[in-house]
Amino acid sequence: MKINKINSLVFAMLFGFGLSGQAQTKQWTLEECVRYALDNNITIKNSELDVQNAEINKKDAFGRYLPTLNGNASHSWNIGLNQDVTTGVLRNQTTQYSSVGLNAGVDIYRGLQNQNTYRRTKLAIIASQYQLLKMQEDVSLNVANAFLQILGYKEDLKIKTEQLSIDEKRLKRSEEMVSAGTIPRGDLFDLKATIATDRQNIAVSENNLLISKLSLAQLLQLKEFADFDVVDDTNAKDENNIMAQSPIDIYNKAKETRTELKLAQTNLEIAEKNVAIAKGAYQPTLSAFYNFNTRASYSDIITGRAIDPVNPTTQIGYVQGTNQAVLTDNYSTVTGNARPILDQFSDNKGQSFGLQLSVPIFNGFSVRNNVERNKVSLEKSKIDLEQKSLDLQRNVYTAFTNAKGALNTYEAATVTLEARQQAYNYAKEKYDVGLMNSFDFTQAQTLLTNAQSEVIRTKYDYIFKIKILEFYFGIPIVPIPTK
Repeated sequence: MKINKINSLVFAMLFGFGLSGQAQTKQWTLEECVRYALDNNITIKNSELDVQNAEINKKDAFGRYLPTLNGNASHSWNIGLNQDVTTGVLRNQTTQYSSVGLNAGVDIYRGLQNQNTYRRTKLAIIASQYQLLKMQEDVSLNVANAFLQILGYKEDLKIKTEQLSIDEKRLKRSEEMVSAGTIPRGDLFDLKATIATDRQNIAVSENNLLISKLSLAQLLQLKEFADFDVVDDTNAKDENNIMAQSPIDIYNKAKETRTELKLAQTNLEIAEKNVAIAKGAYQPTLSAFYNFNTRASYSDIITGRAIDPVNPTTQIGYVQGTNQAVLTDNYSTVTGNARPILDQFSDNKGQSFGLQLSVPIFNGFSVRNNVERNKVSLEKSKIDLEQKSLDLQRNVYTAFTNAKGALNTYEAATVTLEARQQAYNYAKEKYDVGLMNSFDFTQAQTLLTNAQSEVIRTKYDYIFKIKILEFYFGIPIVPIPTK
């Protein structure tokens, strides 16, 4: 029984380690990277918060249509010489005063400023959504670029590692040939220097690969990038046949789909609303108001004399909390309250309501200057829209030319590699039979390595330029979800 438990425990540990190893060696596809970045990138999250702020501003603008309602209350103490609340005579006493009120107001007409402000906030929400979409598209392209850089450095490292392995085998064989007297000993020194250069090139490629992984991990907001890896499944081909499209067709499609044009158009509409809002300040405003208030006042301590007008030798006071008068003949201190507090609140109620008209006559040219300022902003928005359209046309034609040139460069590099491979094979045959020295053979090998690196560089440059062209044609790397 114990043996079975031990075997089960060992199996569980091995299974756990196996899962851990698989988790560490997970390879990300391009689509997975883009989707993860769209969900976790900090810049995108900031843009999402801007959309939320725009929604809140819309609620503020809607609130301007609603009436305002505010309550107020106050309580004060007057100590020393002040007016008696019962007789109106100045006395040294402590008097308390309470008041409560309710104020309401509503805008009836403000030169259509409230309406235009509300429409502007709706446009601002659309603009913030376009800004978020543009940020998502930019991040997608950056992720694709970083992803392809990793693939390029991985292939470059693979080629240079294989080259080192070949040179080490050559060194071993050359040592045997030197011992046999087939080649001079000097060839060994050249070969050892070549191996040292190979190892140096490998170190550079490893550093480039690590930095490229770090760049992509930061775009994805991944904390661990040492074990981060990507799938090697990208081929240099035009899967969507985008190169079959003409530049003018791509440009016409881009004018319908590109976010930067939609954003510039929305900003132009916002600028037009700003001008309308500013012009609204020229017009009079009409508002309605309603006020309700009530109050109560009472004294705590009366010091001095209150003379009975019928019998001047008699002092009159009131018992606190009642309206009962008491007579005193020794001028002692009397505490009292003229009337109950709740009765005073009930009897002292007051209301007021009405309309208020405000007509702007002269405000130091502030309204006119504000209108002119917004008109300038409107003209700038028009220019920006026109500039965005020109930039898009230039970018589309440039992207098409770059993609076409990258394809030609990649095809030429492939042809060059085939020729260098044949030259290397011929040189190897001559070197193996002693008809070529080590230096010349190393030169042929170096040319082959350079040709292989050039194919890798042009391959991923072509892939990325195809992605850019597809981007302008409205084909995303992955569909961007709407929230």
